[in-house]
Formats: sequence, C-alpha cells, structure tokens
Amino acid sequence: MSAIRSVRRNLFTLALGIAAVLPVATVATGAHAAPAYPSKPIRVIVPFPAGGGTDIIAREVTNKVAMATGWTFVVDNKPGSGGNLGVDAAAKAPADGYTIVLGQTSNLAINPTLFSHLPYDPLKDLAPISLVASAPLVLATPVNSPYKTVADLVQAGKAKPGKLNIASPGNGTVAHLSGELLQKTAGVKFTHVPYKGTAQAVNDLIGGQVDLYFSSVPTLLAHIRNNKVRALAVTSARRVDDLPQVPTIAESGYPGFEAATWFGFVAPAATPKDVIARLNAEFNKALQTPDLAKKLSDQGAVVLGGTPEAFGARIRQDITRWAAIVKESGTKLD
Repeated sequence: MSAIRSVRRNLFTLALGIAAVLPVATVATGAHAAPAYPSKPIRVIVPFPAGGGTDIIAREVTNKVAMATGWTFVVDNKPGSGGNLGVDAAAKAPADGYTIVLGQTSNLAINPTLFSHLPYDPLKDLAPISLVASAPLVLATPVNSPYKTVADLVQAGKAKPGKLNIASPGNGTVAHLSGELLQKTAGVKFTHVPYKGTAQAVNDLIGGQVDLYFSSVPTLLAHIRNNKVRALAVTSARRVDDLPQVPTIAESGYPGFEAATWFGFVAPAATPKDVIARLNAEFNKALQTPDLAKKLSDQGAVVLGGTPEAFGARIRQDITRWAAIVKESGTKLD
C-alpha cells in the first residue's frame, strides 16, 4: 500500500508540475500570441519627389537600419502642397507602426501657420519618433557684389530700405522665412523675389540680377568653390565643415540667430509607445555610425538623433517661433 501511495503521490506532483508549465507554454507559442514587431515591411512616406534631399536622407537612414536589423522598409514618395499631402497620408494611416513619414521644418512647423486649411495638426495627429538631421542654409551674394559681409548688407539695407532684393525658391520656404528672420533681427528691409524653385534663382544670383539669396549648402557649394558666388554667412549655430572659413550669422553680430531645415520621422498619433521606442532606438543606433554621418554630411546635413520627447518639444517650439515670422511676412497659402 505504501508503494501505491508513493506512486500516486509522484503522479500527483508530476501533474501539478505539468499544470504549472502549460499556461506559460501556451502564452509563448499559442495561436493568439502577438507577432514580434515588425512582422512585415514598414512604409516610409517621403512627402517630396524621389531624388531630392529629403528622399535621399530617408533612404540612407532606413537602408542603414535595414542592414543592421533585417527589417524591410518601402519608400513611398507622395509629393504635393509643400509636403502636406504626404504628411496627411501618414497622419490618417493605421496607427500600427507600419506607416511612418520623414517630416521636416516646413510641413511640421511652418505650414501650420502658412496654410489657411492644413488637413492635419502636427501636435495632435502625429507622434514624434526621432529627429534625424539638420541642414543649415548659406547666405550668398554675386561674386562681384560690393557686399562682402552681413554687416555690409545690413548697412546698405538701412541706408535705402527695400533697395536690395532677396531671392528665395518660393513663398513660405525655409529660405524665404530665413530672410524674413534676418530682416526682423537686424531691423532692415529687403525686397523679396520668390522663384519657382532653386535653378533660376541660382542663375540670377550668379548673373547679378538678385542681390542676396539663402540656399542649402549643397546647392551653392560648387558655385562658391568655383568663385561664382560669395558666401557671407551660414544660418547654423556653428560653422559648416564644408565652409569652415564662412562665419555664422550669429558670429556676424546677431547672437542666437539660427535657421535650418531639420528632418525627423513621425508616425500616426496613436502608434503604440513601445513601437515608437523600438523605432527610435534603431534610428539612433544608425545615426551614430560614421558612414551614415558621412553620407548625410554629403547632403549638407548634420546628424541629430535624440528622444521622441525632445523631438516633440522641438516641433512645438518651432511652430511658435516660425508663426511669428510667417505672420510678420504677411505670407499666406491655401
């Protein structure tokens, strides 16, 4: 009898052990277990045409993450309305982590004030993932211009308000509003000449038809090096590696002046926080690699990175900052 009781006791103990293990195994391998993220390709909306600076940055960063993680990214170019169409498509996409968009200063911070009817709210409809990079501008004049410094421009502008004309690639662009910011900061008035893109504006700058122009560094770099235009200052907080001899506007008498196009990934607002954190971690790892930093530098961009919270704070800060400049310029788009 004692032998039988011993066997029964052992069988009972074994049954308890199996019962304790089974629920854990079911959670780990059962049919209802959630698949690990990501379990399918991630759509990356680029709100500008293929081949442009935003497109190149999006592809370089996601390619680097894909090589490190094995994830698949599919770039979807959706240009139109100053980037608004692509960002709106992302804002209205399912908030499951499988649609993100590379936004920038214009469509996340300037357009909320610039456009009368923006179809999305950057603060309510989108969740910040990570800043990626920042691209400063360079202020240039024709090479035969009598204006060789920012002080020269300001002095001439104050002597004859409105006489000097300042070109831009279009109303409401970062280049246009950087010019407005300089005028406000320096207390001077130039005449704004908006172009439809950069090509003709650069040609007229080289030809002397316009007095000054804010441009991305890569757009003018070859012309600066070939002595076709003169670089007076850059809009970043520190000097640009490709133009080490060119001072910042802050160094030129206007401390605190900074204007640049930043780029950052955002997702639909209700995207799960753990997915946002996973994406943020992988983007930051990629941005810390020297080869990616070099590729972004070749596009005139400086690596940033950081937390979703810091990116959200930057968006809020710049919406307020650029709103004042947009309103003062009187520019409004529909």
